[in-house]
Amino acid sequence: MTVPDADAGLWARRFHPAPLAPSRLVCFPHAGGSASFFFPVSAALSPGADVIALQYPGRQDRRAEPCIEDIHRLADALLPVLRPLTDRPLTFFGHSMGALIAFEAARRLERDGEGPVHLFASGRRAPSRYREDEDVHKRDDEGVVAEVRSLSGTDPQVFADEELLRMVLPALRSDYKAVETYRSEPGSVLRCPITALTGDNDPKTTIDEARAWQEHTSAAFDLQVFQGGHFYLSGRPGEVMKVLSAHLDAVAAEA
Repeated sequence: MTVPDADAGLWARRFHPAPLAPSRLVCFPHAGGSASFFFPVSAALSPGADVIALQYPGRQDRRAEPCIEDIHRLADALLPVLRPLTDRPLTFFGHSMGALIAFEAARRLERDGEGPVHLFASGRRAPSRYREDEDVHKRDDEGVVAEVRSLSGTDPQVFADEELLRMVLPALRSDYKAVETYRSEPGSVLRCPITALTGDNDPKTTIDEARAWQEHTSAAFDLQVFQGGHFYLSGRPGEVMKVLSAHLDAVAAEA
């Protein structure tokens, strides 16, 4: 399978353009997710920051493109899109699968001397923490749907619309395969600070698994625990925006 062209217009979405903003925030969606999930984040933080939400192939307006079933290949494909964005201080925010993609993309940019100033890893255990019993991508359609429904992060209308559900299933299964088969390189460490964010009742990430992100940075580390499950950020948007705003304000003050 070939990697789709790194056309910035396909991958990077600006819902509220902020050409004069002193810094950028790049948002990496979760498994089955799309750029539009971060529309509220963009609305809340623009124009103070240039907020960019990524759109992976295989969903919504990129539905006709083949999905990429490997975290490392997704990070590789994103590099030509991310490199031009490093002309301003760059912050990454990734939720669930997006946290792993953001981590791998940050590693690649740091190798080029152009890494982000901070990584916010949300709703995902550290890259070095695996669960060998995960097999969602091998289940039948009903099994995949049951897993996604249990996480309470998908619009109920999707489950009620059979045609819509069949349209999103390929991306869901592909993303789960990417996450469940992912393995980080031993000793993978970023030079930028990492903040891990997690819900206190997340079935996919324990507090200890989130805290293990500390092993993946040589800089500062912080752990923020919120009330809620895997999609805690949908139920506590104000609290999450407060954390991101404080960081972005500090970056702007130093710019």
